[in-house]
Amino acid sequence: MALSIFFSACRSNVDFDATGTFEATEIIVSAESNGKLFYLNAEEGTHLTQGEEVGLIDTIQLYLKKLQLEANMKSVDKLRPDIHKQIAATQKQLATAHRERTRVDNLLKANAANRKQLDDWDAQIAVLQSQLEAQISSLTNNTQSLNEQSSSVAIQILQTEDLLNKCHILSPISGTVLAKYAEPGELAAAGKPLFKIADTENIFLRAYVTSSQLEKVKLGEQVKVFADFGNGNQKEYQGTISWIADEAEFTPKTILTEDERANQVYAVKIAVRNDGSIKIGMYGEVKFDQ
Repeated sequence: MALSIFFSACRSNVDFDATGTFEATEIIVSAESNGKLFYLNAEEGTHLTQGEEVGLIDTIQLYLKKLQLEANMKSVDKLRPDIHKQIAATQKQLATAHRERTRVDNLLKANAANRKQLDDWDAQIAVLQSQLEAQISSLTNNTQSLNEQSSSVAIQILQTEDLLNKCHILSPISGTVLAKYAEPGELAAAGKPLFKIADTENIFLRAYVTSSQLEKVKLGEQVKVFADFGNGNQKEYQGTISWIADEAEFTPKTILTEDERANQVYAVKIAVRNDGSIKIGMYGEVKFDQ
């Protein structure tokens, strides 16, 4: 990318501090899933809005997998025991044993029963209590195991839904399609580039300044930017200095400086709100002193 910087000391008819070319934030959108590409509406020059669906990758196998997992989830739910119902019989037997024990105890106090009868009911209650605790422990462990199995299936369903969502190709930003790399019917693979999009509404003029000019360049400062349409046709825009390089670099051969002995410059970016007239790669000029 050829860039030039001119200074008023070099040419008396130049009233700008630097020149450069306009560039934009470019994003290459790649496939996130594997499968046949059903459609891709991302023709070069098309303007897309953020979140707009522009393509679709085959979802049949993933959809069938989701149905299978949902069926597995229903099977697991049916196997989950109802603890209260399954221990109800033992609880009833235990309640009856307690009542009989109380009855025998009262008879024993009235000398109408013997001690062995009371001991028998105490033993029966102990056996039933042990059975109830064993039932509750077994059913609880079984329920926990089924809950873990259900959670595992639920996670697999969420993973499948995520893969299904990734089959829908969305525009990550609002911008213009610069290049299209795939066509409907082709086999898409995760990581394969599909199209390139750029934010052409918010663009940058990239230029270079010498160390002597750095005092004029401050982050957030408003500057004048002129887009060069050729044949002396220019249009003025308001620009904001959004980035200044931390380190100097050697002056490109195509750059002219006020001091020809200067061999290092600093790159700067100037943010410009595009009205649709500025194109990527177009030359522009900037004046730091308002």
